[in-house]
Amino acid sequence: MAPLTILILGTCDTKLSELLYLRSRLLSHHEQASILLIDVGRSPVSHPAISISQHEIVTKYRGTTENPWNLEKLPRSEVVAYMIEGATACVQHLCQTQSVHAVVSIGGSGGTSLAAAAMRHSVPFTVPKLIVSTVASGDTSSFVGENDITMMYSIVDIAGSNKILKDVLDNAAGATVGMAVAYRKRLEDSGEEQSAVDKKEGKAKKRVGITMFGVTTPCVDAMRQHLTEKYGYEVFVFHATGHGGRAMERMISAGELDAVVDLTTTEIADHIVGGVMSAGPHRLEAAAKAEIPQVLSVGACDMVNFGPRSTVPERFAKGNRNIYEHNPSVTLMRTDAEECRQIGEFIAGKLKKFCRSSSLVQVILPTGGVSMIAKPGDPYYDREADDALFTAVEEGLKGKGIEVLRDERDINDDTFALETAERLVRLIDLADESTNK
Repeated sequence: MAPLTILILGTCDTKLSELLYLRSRLLSHHEQASILLIDVGRSPVSHPAISISQHEIVTKYRGTTENPWNLEKLPRSEVVAYMIEGATACVQHLCQTQSVHAVVSIGGSGGTSLAAAAMRHSVPFTVPKLIVSTVASGDTSSFVGENDITMMYSIVDIAGSNKILKDVLDNAAGATVGMAVAYRKRLEDSGEEQSAVDKKEGKAKKRVGITMFGVTTPCVDAMRQHLTEKYGYEVFVFHATGHGGRAMERMISAGELDAVVDLTTTEIADHIVGGVMSAGPHRLEAAAKAEIPQVLSVGACDMVNFGPRSTVPERFAKGNRNIYEHNPSVTLMRTDAEECRQIGEFIAGKLKKFCRSSSLVQVILPTGGVSMIAKPGDPYYDREADDALFTAVEEGLKGKGIEVLRDERDINDDTFALETAERLVRLIDLADESTNK
């Protein structure tokens, strides 16, 4: 069994006593654990418990020979940005060169920003990550992003010693060790399981990503069941809430997905119109760059997402827009023809720019309805807007060699779901044939 290795990220110039207490509690829960304390503070600190010094972060991992004390002259925000680069490079190096079973940190807003960025950029998915933070009770989306970071509220400030803070840090230590042990066991078990799969079948399961929203769930459920039960694929469903799309793009870039059914591209609507579930400007790039089989559609591109009704921007709320309260926390707005044209151009533009294997990409346009509420007679049925979307995709991809098909069924039709799944299977077989030649 591999030794348990846990990284602690912290600013030792401001939180040394608290970091040392956390370290002691980690060891109390697992005496044989290897604890690496990484100092990412502004000023150098000397202590025998520090495994990687601030000087090493600045010089070795930050790639500069300048005097670390020069950081004293920088504004706090610049120090955080400066140290993020070194911390990220350090943690990435450790994760690549040895087994790391968990990463934990403590801090206020600055320390949390630093540690969270390093975790997001350098620690692989599913490796346990925990941050005890003074800002964990508010909106943590900027810290967590598309990652699996666990946030624990410190209740009191992380300053000095008191019973509440000690209890919280002890809880954090227990949770970190527990997750680390579980992760290590999972690695060992999955290694044995993968070996068995390789020996029995000669190959690993295909890993397929599918994007989903509430209004495309029936289609995704049918595809997931079909691909899992008939072909034995391992299916990962990503909720298209912004972070879900970014998570899928990241997994593709990391080589952790073999194929994609990007059924629900609604995040593009939010990006273009200004909704709250945008996945950013780089959506649709990873699969095209990776040259993996991809079936793409326009699921839920009929809507832009906002929070409660009161959060809809005034320019929309007072305009002649089709607004629909999905639930008390989510308000939808129907995309109009011009917005749909821009969405279609975005989709076509990304494929034109980044697609390297056009034969492995298909685009399916369900003219019977792009969501559960966009069929004829439904609240979001809008033939003019849909046609603008479909036409923009078709016109934008002319001459690219990518097959674009109009399908008269709605996106949640059972037969549409199964045929879309089979389209992906054929693309996967085509990719395998090409690889084996």
